[in-house]
Amino acid sequence: MIKLMDKWRITNHLLKHSSKLLFDRRLSANSHNSVFRSALECSESLVKRGFGNASTIRYRCFGSEATKFERNAAFSTLNSEDVSYFKELLGEKSVIQDEDVLLAANEDWMRKYRGSSKLLLQPRTTNEVSQILKYCNSRLLAVVPQGGNTGLVGGSVPVFDEVIINMGSMNNLITFDKGSGVLVCEAGCILENLVSFVDDHGFIMPLDLGAKGSCQIGGNVSTNAGGLRLVRYGSLHGNILGLEAVLANGDVIDMLGTLRKDNTGYDLKHLFIGSEGSLGIVTKVSIHTPPKLSSVNLAFLACKDYFSCQVLTYLEGVRNPFSSSMHNFYVLIETTGSEESYDREKLEAFLLSSMEGGLISDGVIAQDINQASSFWRIREGIAEALMKAGAVYKYDLSLPVEKMYDLVEKMRQRLGETAKVIGYGHLGDGNLHLNISAPRYDDMVISVA
Repeated sequence: MIKLMDKWRITNHLLKHSSKLLFDRRLSANSHNSVFRSALECSESLVKRGFGNASTIRYRCFGSEATKFERNAAFSTLNSEDVSYFKELLGEKSVIQDEDVLLAANEDWMRKYRGSSKLLLQPRTTNEVSQILKYCNSRLLAVVPQGGNTGLVGGSVPVFDEVIINMGSMNNLITFDKGSGVLVCEAGCILENLVSFVDDHGFIMPLDLGAKGSCQIGGNVSTNAGGLRLVRYGSLHGNILGLEAVLANGDVIDMLGTLRKDNTGYDLKHLFIGSEGSLGIVTKVSIHTPPKLSSVNLAFLACKDYFSCQVLTYLEGVRNPFSSSMHNFYVLIETTGSEESYDREKLEAFLLSSMEGGLISDGVIAQDINQASSFWRIREGIAEALMKAGAVYKYDLSLPVEKMYDLVEKMRQRLGETAKVIGYGHLGDGNLHLNISAPRYDDMVISVA
């Protein structure tokens, strides 16, 4: 009963304060994703109308065209007194004003968006995050939460001069239950470190990304990252058991449960999964990690019905798995099981029947861990290769599997010789990564698309 009352209290608290969020966010200005960055203007609109009227907003922003926007005059400007407060709170080393560090923090991984923040804060505890947001809320200082800054749409960098709150110093692994496989950690933990940790204990992270060496679990949760294991283990909505977050006014919301079944009241953690910082900053997460299966097999397949992409040209240290021959469409399949020889036999039988039936043109099964790593390097390096090839406009779309490739073909028809259209993604769950590659960023490409 106490827990149920706590949930009602948290629900009321969240609804009361979420509309006052001070995170200044770009309204999808040429960022090519369907999630717009929450802006003070949106918050003020909700406050003026009253929360009960929020349901009158019946649209989602799917911005593509470049948008010119101005800094909201309601925000304050950082001054020396603010910096002194943060230094007293966090210590000198955690208050960053170094221009070189700020240059990297102000720019996204694609080097497409750039802010002008003059201050980066590195809190070490939830309380410090709370005190930072409480102060910024009182001073009307805009902030932007930042994890590993590996996103591809500029979501983790300032628009103007926001204070950057980087979560990298909150990287402690709090508990791990070897019986249930439940991991509790802070938001700044690097995904690859968590993968290695649970692997050493006989478990597997349900999330895997190409950016795992730099991305942080708090950012993964806040963006509802899908990754390469979604078909097998499901989305983060199913694997995140609980979380802790700090609202814009500094209040801490403790939903850090570790039970797989909890049907009491509202399941509020789902509001924060994928909220992209618009409701608050995630500070801790509780994750269910399944037992690791002993048998892993990886097959690289070639098919006929897809246009070639130039991945191998722009990635160093990779080679064509099929010698010198090139194919139009490639599929990477990883299977896991408990019996190595039996699982491999099944995969080999599948490849043989697929080749005999004309479904695939060629195929190769990784013979060791090095070859498996080289296969994954090709798949995980596509984003890097596209960036090296020139300017790239990115879209992340969920479509019925049978319709995924139709969009690629239609975009090629629309763009013609203006740009190259590359489609890849997750065939198992209908997630298409649509990339428009051009020699340089050009508004003409946007207008044609």
